[in-house]
Amino acid sequence: MTEAYSPSVDSRTVAAALLDSGCVMTRTDEPFRLPSGWASPVYMDCRRLISFPAVRRDLVSRGLRLLQEHDALNGVAAVAGGEASGIALAAWMAEALDLPLAYVRKKQAGQTRIVGVIKPGDKVIMVDDMMAAGHSKLAFCRALAAAGAVVQDLFVVFDYGTFPTHHILDTLNVRIHALATWRDVLAVARERGDLNVKALSELEEFLHDPGRWSQAHGGIAAYRLDK
Repeated sequence: MTEAYSPSVDSRTVAAALLDSGCVMTRTDEPFRLPSGWASPVYMDCRRLISFPAVRRDLVSRGLRLLQEHDALNGVAAVAGGEASGIALAAWMAEALDLPLAYVRKKQAGQTRIVGVIKPGDKVIMVDDMMAAGHSKLAFCRALAAAGAVVQDLFVVFDYGTFPTHHILDTLNVRIHALATWRDVLAVARERGDLNVKALSELEEFLHDPGRWSQAHGGIAAYRLDK
């Protein structure tokens, strides 16, 4: 059993919104296999959020407030989204802040992976919808740095909160800001009865030791941080 955990008001609200929007997927037979090699009994599809105007407005507002509270917006010159799911979210945040928008391609096209105008020395907030293992976020931040941007903060609506992403992004001194994690979803789903008993039990076991759960279900248990 995991230790008692109580989400913050914001995390609870966001977790409920993710559940209500159908973003949470569970499996109790064949696990989800993430591109990074991890196995998981749950999957978060934040791409659905673009179809819920009231939810997305609320998430943008909460995200900007979180960044402000963490002193992450001072001196920011642009907002950059990660292709493809992070572009819409970054656009809404850039509009709210009246800042330039750019986005980072998954693969280089021509001489750069950056679409939009990033000037050398610009402080840029990196934005994406969610983060699991962190490899794509590391690649996005490196591409921005290669273009001359200063990236100190990364915002995501949802962070799995299970894999060693902080150790990966620490190599670039990038802070991670997220509105909710699987611990928040578990707490809300248990309170409201959104998931069946078997799914709740599987998620709880996974959160207790993600590496062990992943390895026992055919996934990796760890990866090299210099990959």
